[in-house]
Amino acid sequence: MKSLRPLYTWLLPLLLLLSSCDLEQDVDVKLPPHESQLVVECYLEPGKPLRAVVLESVSYFNEPELPLVPDAEVIITHKGRAIKLPFSPVQNKETGKYYTHRKSEKLNLQPGDVVTLEVKDGKGRRVTGSTTILGQVPIEAVEWKFNEKNKAYLLTSFQDDPNAANFYRYMVHRDSLSNSSDRDFVSNDRLTNGKRVSYGSGYDYEEGDTLIISLFHLEQQYYDFLGSVSDARNANGNPFAQPSRIMSSVKGGIGIFTNLSYNRRTVVITK
Repeated sequence: MKSLRPLYTWLLPLLLLLSSCDLEQDVDVKLPPHESQLVVECYLEPGKPLRAVVLESVSYFNEPELPLVPDAEVIITHKGRAIKLPFSPVQNKETGKYYTHRKSEKLNLQPGDVVTLEVKDGKGRRVTGSTTILGQVPIEAVEWKFNEKNKAYLLTSFQDDPNAANFYRYMVHRDSLSNSSDRDFVSNDRLTNGKRVSYGSGYDYEEGDTLIISLFHLEQQYYDFLGSVSDARNANGNPFAQPSRIMSSVKGGIGIFTNLSYNRRTVVITK
């Protein structure tokens, strides 16, 4: 009886032939030219001067840069009065944030007021947006408790309004607002409508730590914007993540125009 030759003896010559072939091929993909858009970031804060950031978007393949737009006009309108913010770049020493347009005037903003934004430049680009001023949600209690290792957890509590859909941002900083936050997340009241809400932490703190706790009451457009920014960061460089689009609140460009309504407490962790 004739014996059969092993299968690999037939496949080996074929594999050697394939390995000698150059299977790589360069493919040129023609991408549409990048169309730069105005990028606008403007937050209205009670008791704070008017400030905005206006930049220009760049291609994903360009060197990282922040192109200024010196000829951009920024106009904020409140109760029929238009206020122009001059181009005057500056860094806020308290928070470390940069602004390109500013005016020292402070608006008397009340809950329910509607404020509009218009930005236009010499290229004919125009960005618009609006925001409705929200009221503060008071922090009712800030508590902490130590474990046997002398580490403390933090508990922050507040009451949700049952008569409205509410969106929140919770932040905790050590020592200064210019430092990176220990905790920073957004939430809504779909599961906690009308209830007393508490945000906790791990046993991350020690006796003597100074903590700045901020509870922001957000417009839904800002809540959606923050969520989309977080998704985009998580997807960047991740081959398994789906590309994410920034959900801007402005029209005609990219960015956010909203108001920051917040309640803030500073505590020192003690036993």
